[in-house]
Amino acid sequence: MTTTGILLLAILILGFLITFQIAKASEYVSVLKGEKKAFEQNNRINAFLMVVFLVLGLIGVWWCNKMLYPKTLMVQPSASDHGENIDIMLKITIAITGVVFLITQVLLFWFAYKYQHSEKRQAFYYPHNNKLEVIWTTVPAITLCVLVGFGLFYWFRMTGEAPQDAMQVEITGKQFGWIYRYPGKDNKFGKKYYRNIDEAAGNQLGLLWTDTTIVKKDKNGNVAGTAKLTADPDGFDDLIDNSAMYLVKGKAVKLIINSRDVIHDVGLSHFRLKMDAVPGTPTTMWFTPLYTTEEMKKITNNPKFEYEISCDQMCGNGHYSMKGIIKVVTPEEFILWRAKQTPAYVAAFPPQQPAAKPAADSATATGAKDTLKTVVSSHK
Repeated sequence: MTTTGILLLAILILGFLITFQIAKASEYVSVLKGEKKAFEQNNRINAFLMVVFLVLGLIGVWWCNKMLYPKTLMVQPSASDHGENIDIMLKITIAITGVVFLITQVLLFWFAYKYQHSEKRQAFYYPHNNKLEVIWTTVPAITLCVLVGFGLFYWFRMTGEAPQDAMQVEITGKQFGWIYRYPGKDNKFGKKYYRNIDEAAGNQLGLLWTDTTIVKKDKNGNVAGTAKLTADPDGFDDLIDNSAMYLVKGKAVKLIINSRDVIHDVGLSHFRLKMDAVPGTPTTMWFTPLYTTEEMKKITNNPKFEYEISCDQMCGNGHYSMKGIIKVVTPEEFILWRAKQTPAYVAAFPPQQPAAKPAADSATATGAKDTLKTVVSSHK
């Protein structure tokens, strides 16, 4: 056992002993004072402590909100159109549950004080009331159904069909990073085959750059046949990047989400969105960025601000480091950035340069030039 474990165990044992001794001391005091008198005194103390706990608890809630709220993302505007609706829904939910929390907690502790034990008052037995039960069952049920209904409505909107002119970006999770792919000038993604993934050859996603033969085997491991996958030219101009995902302000974007190994989760906290990345099962969502990265730096008063992509699903030992960056830029900046990119296929198979002329040929050419100069000079 580690030193920390031993220390925690010692603290637990000490706490138990202290609680036990306090209980024994209270028992001895009760015997000395008389059980009835001790009960009445403890009842008054406990009732008063209920009110104290209520007041201190409400002050604590207010203080925590005052101290921690500025550190949340709620003080920043949502960076997507869908996120604005989600923010409204969240604020309504917090307002409703906050009012219910305040009312129930005040009543709970106030009743404990007001109706403490007294020999002058007899408890009223009130076992059943159909009207009250219908009210406190129906009202919360309707309220929750409305909140869930809005949640489902917004969910189907962001996971539904994106606008026809939306740009498409494929994001693939791997342990422990993100791969971003953009279609080329044909605006089509090339096909992939997972067994073609080869980091060393620059094929991070397994694109079909060449013809591929699939060997089919039976349950005993014997070859049962073969199939051929033809190279897909649509993938020759696809752009692949690992540094950041570039989006355009005011331009709807459809994210096609994949995983190369285990389940990940694309968390876009600034856009108020998230979606699982499941191996072999692409998922999608779409949104429209509202502010460029430079604009958010001014809004947050943080010159180092960057839109972040987090993995919101535990995916291994390096889960904590699986962080990506989104650059939201203007249309002109995106065109300039795209023009500087090299397709992954070209990077993996660079075009061959014309071979340099042999040294002998160069020497011959130089000699010929010198001879020509001599001939020209002799005729002047």
